Amino acid sequence: MPEIRQLPPSVVNKIAAGEVIERPASVVKELLENAVDAGATRVDVSVEKGGTELVRVADNGCGIESEQLELAVISHATSKIRNADDLFGVSSLGFRGEALASIAEVSQFLIRSRTGADQAGAELEVNGGQRGQIAPCGTPVGTIIEVRQLFCNTPVRRKFLRTPQTEMGHVTEAFTRIALAFPSVHFTLQHNDRPIHDLPPVLSWRERISKFFGLEIADALIPVEGNDGVVTVSGFVANPSLSRANNRLQYFFLNGRHIRDRALQHALGEAYRGLLLTGRFPIAFLRLEIPADSVDVNVHPTKLEVRFQDGGRIYSQLLGTLRQKFLSTDLTARVQSGPLAVDQDPAAALDTDQAAQRRQELVQWAQGQTGTHPGPAADSPPDGLGSAAPTNEQAPDPSSPRRQSHLEFGDTRPPTTAPPFRPFPDQRIDSPAAPAPPQTVGSPAPQRVTPETPDVPPVVTRAGMQVHNRYLITENEEGMVIIDQHALHERILYEQLREKVLAGSLEKQRLLVPEPVTLTPAEAGVALESREVLKELGIEIEPFGGDTVLVSSYPAMLANFNPAEVLRQLIEQLMGGGKVPERRDLLDEMLHMISCKAAIKAGDRLNADEITALLEQRHLFQDSHHCPHGRPTALVFSREELDKRFKRT
Repeated sequence: MPEIRQLPPSVVNKIAAGEVIERPASVVKELLENAVDAGATRVDVSVEKGGTELVRVADNGCGIESEQLELAVISHATSKIRNADDLFGVSSLGFRGEALASIAEVSQFLIRSRTGADQAGAELEVNGGQRGQIAPCGTPVGTIIEVRQLFCNTPVRRKFLRTPQTEMGHVTEAFTRIALAFPSVHFTLQHNDRPIHDLPPVLSWRERISKFFGLEIADALIPVEGNDGVVTVSGFVANPSLSRANNRLQYFFLNGRHIRDRALQHALGEAYRGLLLTGRFPIAFLRLEIPADSVDVNVHPTKLEVRFQDGGRIYSQLLGTLRQKFLSTDLTARVQSGPLAVDQDPAAALDTDQAAQRRQELVQWAQGQTGTHPGPAADSPPDGLGSAAPTNEQAPDPSSPRRQSHLEFGDTRPPTTAPPFRPFPDQRIDSPAAPAPPQTVGSPAPQRVTPETPDVPPVVTRAGMQVHNRYLITENEEGMVIIDQHALHERILYEQLREKVLAGSLEKQRLLVPEPVTLTPAEAGVALESREVLKELGIEIEPFGGDTVLVSSYPAMLANFNPAEVLRQLIEQLMGGGKVPERRDLLDEMLHMISCKAAIKAGDRLNADEITALLEQRHLFQDSHHCPHGRPTALVFSREELDKRFKRT
């Protein structure tokens, strides 16, 4: 049997360094946290070659007394906690007493420090864990730490470092997280003697955010604030018109500490249900304040993950604060002048040479030097947009992890008092026993216009007009409003359906003769297991032997659709993603499908009464600025914007 041995301190420290110090960005994070904990009002960060050669952090904090410099680089020596009970009430960023010891173990380390009570400072060098002697030195009040040749004595770790550009990207992100959390501190960042950030202290958090992410994002931010007596939520979230293809612009700060938490990210996504397209993620900068003894920040060596005592309460407070704000905010999309956003640049997916070549081709075409327009970039989506939006009738991918609407069963939103939207003749709503209403004179079925159909003049009413048989144009006090008729009708139907499902009063149409539907064995099993959920949507089925089921009723709104087709599409959503979705999400997705099928389509010609009825319903439902799939239902051209476009200003 192998002999059990106690590891020497040097090996223990290297193991600890491997947990705490992953790359130069880890060094920057730990040193910045110490500087903030020391009460610094200015922190300067200098980096060379992405931090692989040098990381230098200088602060004007309280400093360290000379006789304690050696303790500062010894493992598990800290001034921030005294006993185990203190771990459950940590109010500082750093507290574990591992950072400096771990960094000094795997680098050429130098620390200089001076307190306000001392006439001179002191310095200590540590080379790969070997401490030198404390020596006096001249230095300003505060602390300066230089870390050179990171992982110099652990070549395997150094071999895994990436290029200086990649490492600098991680350093910048670590710097951003700390500088965002403390806008009252002056932070600077240099790389290879080149200034990257110079951030004077500011009172407005929006201003600090703007310095990092630009005016486009800063101008789109919506302030949020909520307090339930224990949990305080504050900060900013972006208007749904501005989103990203990933969640990298979601920053959560708990009691000043940047954290990652899947539950909080999920709550944020839930708040944006129905406001973003599938695959898009919201932008958020949020602060949460809770009692220090209600969270355990000691569950991860780098302190990025935490454990909440009452995670459900924090989740609900965040979700409720955001949804309440959205319900009281006009989120209608507005057209603004200006260049394309960076993430919408058609050339963004090209490398520098390709982008330059494409721009040259465009210039040559514009000057008449070539006869053919170069067209969109090979990697760009149609119409030069940053993300190809689905067509009006396209349903979301049911297997997508991003659920795209807001269906809160049992929520407290007051029901609308609007009368039911007058359905078009091919989307009638019948009571279970009532026959279909007769076709009314003067209200023909909407005419589907195809590319072969000759152009017809727009339908004009006092409320607005229809153009190209797909858009409605009206006005408000702000300017001109262009409405997508399918998207708006889909939202109206979705909200009406949602209220009926919540009230248990969705109209069903009972078939005189139940319709048999033959399914695959897997489909039949899923359908029969989900009978109660399907029943809530007005679809009643029963087994008929083998893999066949009988459909005895289905939503009256879909009277003109084949029951077998409706059932099969719902089963696809039931089976989507390879896992059983939550009941609420399942009903939500089904309501998406039903409302999308029942809504008027792009190409349906409306008469004057139908245009008026649709526009009148627009203001009677919540979230009418977006369809259930997250597409905007309307675009507003303000008078100022129109004047600018027509060169009147």
